[in-house]
Amino acid sequence: MIDCPETLSCEQFQSQLPELIGSGAVLAEHAHLRHCELCKALLADLEAIAEAARQLLPIVDPPEELWEQIESAIKGERESSDKT
Repeated sequence: MIDCPETLSCEQFQSQLPELIGSGAVLAEHAHLRHCELCKALLADLEAIAEAARQLLPIVDPPEELWEQIESAIKGERESSDKT
């Protein structure tokens, strides 16, 4: 990542967006956005799209037995690899 966010071009900032979003950083406070209305509007659009997507697919907790099944499958794989 580039050390001086105040001097990022729009292209540089936008190329970093996936990493920044994935890191959980507070993007609204990013120095580039203080001076760039274009990137600020892009971020607002991305946040609106993400919110709409969350509303389309509500979060559903997996069934309790799923974790037991996963653990059992992992143990089975370990046991079969130990035999070879």
